[in-house]
Amino acid sequence: MKDANPATEPIGQNLIKLISNLCFSVFVFTVLIFTVIAITYQPPDPWLESAPALTKLFTQSENATFKNDNSILKTGEDLQSVFPPAVPPALAVEPVTEQVIEKSEEKITNMTLDSSGCEDLQVVNCSDPRVLITVEKFNLKWFKSIAFFEYQTPVNGSKPDECDVAWRFRNKKEKSWRKYRDFRRFRFGRGENCSYKIVHANGWHSGINARRPRSRYNATRSYGKNPKIAPSFRDDEINDTIPSLGSEMNFRKGRYLYYSRGGDYCKGMNQYMWSFLCGLGEAMYLNRTFVLDLSLCLSSSYNPSGKDEEGKDFRYYFDFEHLKETSSIVEESEFVRDWKRWNRSHKKKVPVRKVVTHKTTPMQLKKDKSTVIWRQFDAPEPDNYWYRVCEGEASKYIQRPWHSLWKSKRLMNIVTEISGRMDWDFDAAHVVRGEKAQNKELWPHLDADTSPDALATKLQTMIQPWRNLYIATNEPFYNYFDKLRSHFKVHLLDDYNELWGNSSEWYNETSLLNDGQPVAFDGYMRVAVDTEVLYRAKTRVETFYNLTSDCKDGINTC
Repeated sequence: MKDANPATEPIGQNLIKLISNLCFSVFVFTVLIFTVIAITYQPPDPWLESAPALTKLFTQSENATFKNDNSILKTGEDLQSVFPPAVPPALAVEPVTEQVIEKSEEKITNMTLDSSGCEDLQVVNCSDPRVLITVEKFNLKWFKSIAFFEYQTPVNGSKPDECDVAWRFRNKKEKSWRKYRDFRRFRFGRGENCSYKIVHANGWHSGINARRPRSRYNATRSYGKNPKIAPSFRDDEINDTIPSLGSEMNFRKGRYLYYSRGGDYCKGMNQYMWSFLCGLGEAMYLNRTFVLDLSLCLSSSYNPSGKDEEGKDFRYYFDFEHLKETSSIVEESEFVRDWKRWNRSHKKKVPVRKVVTHKTTPMQLKKDKSTVIWRQFDAPEPDNYWYRVCEGEASKYIQRPWHSLWKSKRLMNIVTEISGRMDWDFDAAHVVRGEKAQNKELWPHLDADTSPDALATKLQTMIQPWRNLYIATNEPFYNYFDKLRSHFKVHLLDDYNELWGNSSEWYNETSLLNDGQPVAFDGYMRVAVDTEVLYRAKTRVETFYNLTSDCKDGINTC
């Protein structure tokens, strides 16, 4: 038998072998690529978006210079993080639901009323558990947007058929776990089978007999200062006292990341947040304590005077207590004092690594053993912006901890008060005017589209007549929206200015932070409150989505 000659094999078989080998090679190469991507990819931010995408979303940066209208200001509690932080055990309280109420009813099924209570309910026994159950059912029925927690035992109102009831609550649209307090007065009548029913419910904070007396506190004890104002009542849930490092040894054992002031100082609040969270994120990456300067400079864009204003306290704007709970931080003056004290009392000085350029990456500092890594931002703008540290390759490693930065609880108390006074049943329109309305080159139609007549015409097609309508706006003239009052119950932020007036809780508490001196309710605070009330509306009308065809960032940017 003759040997088979390869040259005589059919061409089809050779072609099939070639194609199969080629397909297998492509398959192996594809698997290799996906394996490398899966191993090396790290999401840079809580939303699993790229750093440039979030920069554009929050700050609309252009050539490392931030340009934004500041008409909406988001912080961590407004963001739907993919991995939300765990709720502290002390705050993990389940809301009162229909199932919870049913269990309470089962416990009192065998209870009987005395004959007088069944025949005459003109005098209501407020301690009767059925009174509380009636209130709980009423609240669930009428306040669909609210989650209720921790009801207190009802107490007598001003009349025999009235009871005052207090509870904690949270708006379901709020992403944080903070709770607020309400107390209302209810008038009761007799329902079926000798049960209670609510005849009338008064409004927000009407049940004054159920209001828990707030603790009085002395500013000297709490803040180490001596304000020239009387001790005041305070929100017991706010603890923004400055933590101390303790002994010298505690200081020496620590590891710190210290940012000197850079070009971000006195820039807009969006740029401040973007830069601050870069520094905080780097500290977390390096497993270090971040040194926080509580003194801010408020940009001129938030001041009617048009001037930057230094000496603003971080705690006016942001929730310092929450930041302490979620991040390792130390206040700058405490840190510098202990640093100097150690160097004065020891021959061996504290090891310091000075970093003079943002081009030194966090990855290069990962193994540094120095007690203090001191980033100094002395270069000209924009190279002296803090957020430059987190650009480029570093964006793959540094995750900005948005969950750590919430708006101040004091500001959120004002938001809650405004929303509560409208009984949580309101719509809102976000009307952007200001400089944008005057710039016809970039926004040719905005001024006309947000004129009083145009607003009245458009809003009537979107919102039911005589609804509560809250208008979040940067329009400075209060009477600008008077034409809407013929169609809606219009509410503006200035309608509630007593909430930050000189007799308000906010005024007293911020004064205590400011060594007894009054604090102005500035432009950033106005925008922050407007933003949060806007988010709680049942129907929300936006300027650049509903009211005008102009693009939010100018012509050809839609």
